[in-house]
Amino acid sequence: MVWASTSGHALSQVAQGGVDVVLVDERTDAADPLAAFQPCLSAHHPPVLLLSESPTLPRLVEAYQRGIHYGVVKPFHPRELLSCLYAALHRQRRVVCLGGGTGLYTLLLGLKTLPSAHLTSIVSMSDDGGSSGRIRQAYGVLPPGDVRRSLVALSTAPGLMNDLIQYRFREGAGLTDHNLGNLLLTAMANLTGSMAEAVRAMGDILNVQGIVLPVTTTPNTLVAELEDGSWVRGESHIDVPTGRDPQRRIVRLWQEPQAEANPDALSAMLAADLITIGPGDLFTSIIANLCVKGVAHAIRASRARTLYLCNLMTKPGETSGFTVADHVREVVRYLGEDLLDEVLVSNTVFSPEALADYANKGQEPVRLDKEAVLQQATNAQIIVRDLASERELVRHDSLKLVNEIFRRMALSSAPSPAHAAGH
Repeated sequence: MVWASTSGHALSQVAQGGVDVVLVDERTDAADPLAAFQPCLSAHHPPVLLLSESPTLPRLVEAYQRGIHYGVVKPFHPRELLSCLYAALHRQRRVVCLGGGTGLYTLLLGLKTLPSAHLTSIVSMSDDGGSSGRIRQAYGVLPPGDVRRSLVALSTAPGLMNDLIQYRFREGAGLTDHNLGNLLLTAMANLTGSMAEAVRAMGDILNVQGIVLPVTTTPNTLVAELEDGSWVRGESHIDVPTGRDPQRRIVRLWQEPQAEANPDALSAMLAADLITIGPGDLFTSIIANLCVKGVAHAIRASRARTLYLCNLMTKPGETSGFTVADHVREVVRYLGEDLLDEVLVSNTVFSPEALADYANKGQEPVRLDKEAVLQQATNAQIIVRDLASERELVRHDSLKLVNEIFRRMALSSAPSPAHAAGH
């Protein structure tokens, strides 16, 4: 390791060879650090990581367009910085997973088995139901439930520790239905000053293989407008359509107040080789992320290939009667334009017993449209594979997903056709 006090000294070290990676602090002697280090910003030189304090989205976009390998937002966390350094040194594929709930958990379980992938999970922050909702109301912190699932999915800690983090109290005054991991994250947030720092600290405890980031640190309430003009406030009320017609479609979703994207999340998306969207509840887990200010812009500015993982089953209150094309249209609408390169659809055949059980709950498999209908929804390649399994519930299969995504990662070395014009 060589510490260079000036940009000139640093460039001379690079010129001498033997430098594997360059860390540039924006507070250098140079008025424009990117201009000073422009000779390094090419494929023939070592990767450059730029350390910035509270960068804006336009500044991050500019830095990536000029050739930096990764933008690290200060104050950075040592484990996360080392993770980015390791990824740069070993030329790992940078995979960013956007979502929430059990769908994201299932995906991460599979992806963490890939030694060639540097994983970042960007998690929705609008949950206001169950244990997370009670904690949010009592302590005024961001909801911990979805980040907890991602932390456990990427954990390399002993199984008993993961079981402890997932433990749910079944009795006890004030404790019933609370998740221990949620309580620990809340306590950690009080100790460290924010939920974002609590997630980092819990990541240290669980020795996560990757990085988990809240999509926003802005407390917000999710609001949906239905096709009859009525409004539904709160993620839990949108998710569970109690007291309203579950067939009534959502025509608009937004957050109050408008949530600002976490700069670390923006940087991760801009650096990515592959961005996965889903699987998960279409509006409350996926579009809740795309509504966050800056997220769609970052995906558009990224050179990453973008893969949408379509859900297996419809959901009353959110996607009753939705086909694959319906799901895709909504994702494209909230992205602002068709940024999808591939759409992954499962054709797994489920048992009549499972289908009957789901039908009793108002759910059915998401139907694949005819090619002409899909082409009207997106220019993306539609990939149909056996991606699910049937145990107690119908779920995506982690191993099947990771095998298919591994094939997709082979394509991510080239700039995404969907993003090429914008970049």
